[in-house]
Amino acid sequence: MTSVPPTDDASTARRGVLLLFAATIFCSAFLLFQVQPLISRFILPWFGGSPAVWSTCMLFFQVVLFAGYLYAHLTSTKLSPRWQAIVHAGLLLAAAVMLPITPDASWKPDASTDPSLGIILLLAACVGLPYFLLSSTGPLLQRWFSLQAPGASPYRLYALSNVGSLLALVSFPFVVEPAFSSPTQAEIWSWGFRGFALFCVACSVGLLRQSPAAVQSGSEAAADDGPAPSWGDRLMWFGLAAVASIMLLATTNQVCLDVATVPFLWILPLTIYLLSFILCFDGDRWYDRKTYVALLFVSLIGVINTLLGGVNISIVLQVLVYLVGLFFCCMVCHGELAAQRPGTRHLTSFYLLLAAGGAIGGLFVGMIAPHLFLGYWEMHIGLLACMLITPLIYFRDKASILYRGQSRPAWTTIVLTVCLLSVGLLRHARAMLGESIAVSRNFYGVLRVAEDSEQTRRGLYHGTILHGMQFLDDERRSIPTAYYGVRSGVGAVLQHHHNGEPRRVGIVGLGIGTLATYGTPQDLFRCYEINPEVVRLAEEYFTFLSDTRAETEVVLGDARLSLEHEPDQQYDVLVLDAFSGDAIPTHLLTREAGNLYARHLRDDGILCVHVSNIHFDLRPVVLGLAEHLGMHAVSVEGAPNKEQGTQQCHWMLVSRRPIDPAIIAATDGQHQLDNGPILWTDYWSNLLSVLR
Repeated sequence: MTSVPPTDDASTARRGVLLLFAATIFCSAFLLFQVQPLISRFILPWFGGSPAVWSTCMLFFQVVLFAGYLYAHLTSTKLSPRWQAIVHAGLLLAAAVMLPITPDASWKPDASTDPSLGIILLLAACVGLPYFLLSSTGPLLQRWFSLQAPGASPYRLYALSNVGSLLALVSFPFVVEPAFSSPTQAEIWSWGFRGFALFCVACSVGLLRQSPAAVQSGSEAAADDGPAPSWGDRLMWFGLAAVASIMLLATTNQVCLDVATVPFLWILPLTIYLLSFILCFDGDRWYDRKTYVALLFVSLIGVINTLLGGVNISIVLQVLVYLVGLFFCCMVCHGELAAQRPGTRHLTSFYLLLAAGGAIGGLFVGMIAPHLFLGYWEMHIGLLACMLITPLIYFRDKASILYRGQSRPAWTTIVLTVCLLSVGLLRHARAMLGESIAVSRNFYGVLRVAEDSEQTRRGLYHGTILHGMQFLDDERRSIPTAYYGVRSGVGAVLQHHHNGEPRRVGIVGLGIGTLATYGTPQDLFRCYEINPEVVRLAEEYFTFLSDTRAETEVVLGDARLSLEHEPDQQYDVLVLDAFSGDAIPTHLLTREAGNLYARHLRDDGILCVHVSNIHFDLRPVVLGLAEHLGMHAVSVEGAPNKEQGTQQCHWMLVSRRPIDPAIIAATDGQHQLDNGPILWTDYWSNLLSVLR
């Protein structure tokens, strides 16, 4: 029996259906990944600019993605196509009514708010339903397409959706963020969602028009495409997706901890993650198992060596090595997923398990690890999982010489390799804690208190960065040390500016309270600290706060939010001490933040900005801030002194009036800036321009 070729009208109609579904899926993917950096960037300053803000946002997105895939799976298997269309159209209408997605200022947290819970509730209220529907679009519309165009593979539509996602990510830092403010971005996105909703309803019209016989015929054609996957296959799908998700978020955390929490550095790892999806699901030609497994293990060696090298390796090289390792991990995981993908009958369950694995990875990195581990060991767990799941792939492959444990010499080599790499990971994990007498981890990072080998001094560390040190003997315990010595910029200001008069001093970043040593009985020192664990450790293991003669206050919460809500404080000195670590809280150095600082300073008040940093020269940014505010700025240096316990430090002093020459003379030197001013805003900051 010969088949009848389709008529021209039928071919045209089929192409029309394909174009409509392709446009809708592309639009949904673009909006899905555009809203992630958009809303995360919007709320970042509200929650202190911590890398955990992005991790928590990603956790929310991955869990809602799983919910969307579950909805697509249940509706496509439990409801008739007609009712699928009706239910989905109703939800789209409800989501459109809730727009725009702009968060209200009432969502800004206070000191008593759990940051993770606050972020999740905010996202659920502002973008929850629209994101849920966008998440379900890919698998649901691919299923609808297979019913309306039997015999056509829907997996190319999946690759197209990843192209839309990639375009959204790449366009955000280079096109959208520089061109529009965050509220404008949210408004434009909301109109884009309304357009997507109309496209999606148009896709459902075909289901409503189909006769039951045609629907049954399409369902039978879609169902007749291969055997059902085994439970082993399903567990493998879940595991591969989970490993890739853990590595994505762990790498993002690592990069943001070393540099800054900015959209560009969120997007780089996610772009690599999506690119691997696009390549692997586009066709078999992009993934060769032997090549990519070999490259994966080579890159793992590079990542482990980079972790062990730490601050001795340039920041650019560190980021490059981490991203290369992520790429090969994702290529192996997603390449194997593409090779094992089932027929369209099991399409929604396949995507559901992928989303479940991604959600578990997000839960592990975003919620479980911070409570389970003392250090940032998610990267170590992800790397170990990569090393373990790769041999499992070969173990299950009947065509492999390693199938079911065959070829003992090969398996012995694999086991030894994994053991050696694991030793390197264990060494680094132990080194992260060092000889600590106290360790604490929460939303804002890992803090540890450690003493030197002679037990003469004690320091507070955030990761590998020293945030304050105190001598333990009675004679020297009141000496200001580290970056705050008597010859430092801030030390000179606190000794000479309005000396002998009552002063109000504001400090952004408590550290261990070292600056309180400069206080007199007439002074008020008001410290803003976002991390309650910093306050606890400063009071429990150090005595600067208890020994000071000044009155002290500690304000818990993000300094910018606190200063926004407070009346003018009329500070004689305002100290910004949040930039000495690797990661830069950029929201504290923007034009908007500068306007806030100026409001709280007296006419002759001095803004002292600590700009000591391993990888970035922040002095041009502070100079740009000074020019914007119409203020004078000088750069001064403090030299290291072993006896005094001080370290090399750089401070910028900013004031409406020229800085008193006596203050400059009291430091270890003034520096002329080689580079011109750079002005950051809440919507634009370029770290590459200040990279050392």
